[in-house]
Amino acid sequence: MLDIGYSLSRRFPDPTRIDYSRADVYTLRHDLFCGDVYLADTKADREVSTAWGWVPVLDFAWALCDTVENLDKDPLGSRAARPQYAEIDFTESTDRMLFERRFGWVDVEADWMPADEPPLTFSHTELRRETRDFLHDLIADLTDLHEGLGENPIVWDLQARFPRTD
Repeated sequence: MLDIGYSLSRRFPDPTRIDYSRADVYTLRHDLFCGDVYLADTKADREVSTAWGWVPVLDFAWALCDTVENLDKDPLGSRAARPQYAEIDFTESTDRMLFERRFGWVDVEADWMPADEPPLTFSHTELRRETRDFLHDLIADLTDLHEGLGENPIVWDLQARFPRTD
């Protein structure tokens, strides 16, 4: 079972004077909502997580949705035997989260994991569903915390681009 989560940082607060309803893409993706993120296999009690405090969590959710879609470009979909690769790089460091899909399964690992630790493995269908749920849940949390964010057209477009799946 996959769990994706986040925590917001107190060390890196958002700028004080910002109109969230008019924030541009760059600001939403890079300057706001810093914290840490994790992907956890709750059955195996293992996770890949950051502990830096400065990861823009909305950007991570957005990039994770893009990454999962990029892993699905092969016309054979879950029948594709050829591995498909994608990664999320963290702007303020050289660290990356790496994804490899073969057939309907995706291995997730990170540069900072010990070399002898096996990757986390999830079905692509579950990863897509949980990634989109994470994005929508995160946006709901952030709009509760930040007045005007729910009226931002970029946020609307993001939610429409990655709707929840069943």
